[in-house]
Amino acid sequence: MSARKVKSASAAPTPPAKSTGAQASDTRQKRTITEIRDSKKTGEKMVYMSVPDYTSAKWAEIAGVDVAVIGDSLAMVAHGHPSTIPATMDMMIMHAQAVRRGAPNTFSLGCMPYQSYNTVDTALKNAARFMQEALCDAVKPQGGRSQAHILKTLVDAGIPTASHIGLTPHTIAMFGGFKIQGRTADAAMKILEDALAIEDAGCFMLEFEAVPAKVATLISQQLTIPTIGIGAGVGCDGQILLCYDLLGVFTDFKPKFTKRYGKLTDVAVAGIRQYITEVKDGSFPDDDHSYRVSDAEYEKFATMVAKRKHI
Repeated sequence: MSARKVKSASAAPTPPAKSTGAQASDTRQKRTITEIRDSKKTGEKMVYMSVPDYTSAKWAEIAGVDVAVIGDSLAMVAHGHPSTIPATMDMMIMHAQAVRRGAPNTFSLGCMPYQSYNTVDTALKNAARFMQEALCDAVKPQGGRSQAHILKTLVDAGIPTASHIGLTPHTIAMFGGFKIQGRTADAAMKILEDALAIEDAGCFMLEFEAVPAKVATLISQQLTIPTIGIGAGVGCDGQILLCYDLLGVFTDFKPKFTKRYGKLTDVAVAGIRQYITEVKDGSFPDDDHSYRVSDAEYEKFATMVAKRKHI
């Protein structure tokens, strides 16, 4: 265990900073690493959203999301895989480039896919690809103490780096599936040690996934870097959800921690069904959705067609 003492869970929280409200996409200023790191002290709740493509990135920027995350969950929501494991670096770079085009003024965080950071050299090469080819602002591998040397190497190379602990999708086979982490004192202590290792490595942020709210809150209070939660309760310094989950686009399943703020699949299916109906009954396309030609030119064309039949 770290020599640091665990702070009391009853420590007074820092008052939240005043919200400036969402800015228009063309005028907003991209959040900086300093602002994100300092949100721990200012009390500003940072809003992260995982976005897989150009259009969802535009939505994020227009709405005022602080950080657009290119998560390898896109292997599931955009490519139909049963887990994040099939995501490749080429796949991630392609999506990250699309997100950058859709949200040029939003801080973007590229999530490093399975086995893309298993050695120091591999991690440096692939993190550099996110920064150079996709123009990401930071990268996020997964892991704590076991990956601390990788995280520190990336930070020392000048690459802004975050990490992900608790339920780590890259190691679900070892967990026996998608299971909540930290439900026993020993398991919670392991997460704390992972969090401290991430902080010591120089990371600017860490993400908790599927950790009991009280555990995530107490661990967050031990850290000087902000924590972002997904299924980790309100005591984290910010939150992240998948865009396709919260808007009801991806409907194969719904995690407990996802709140639906929209039902876009219902809207989409209803629209497509109406389109099918109108095509079949001949009401689409109507004049409003068709191009016109002048009567004179049409008559001239019709005459030319008629003459051609007699040739």
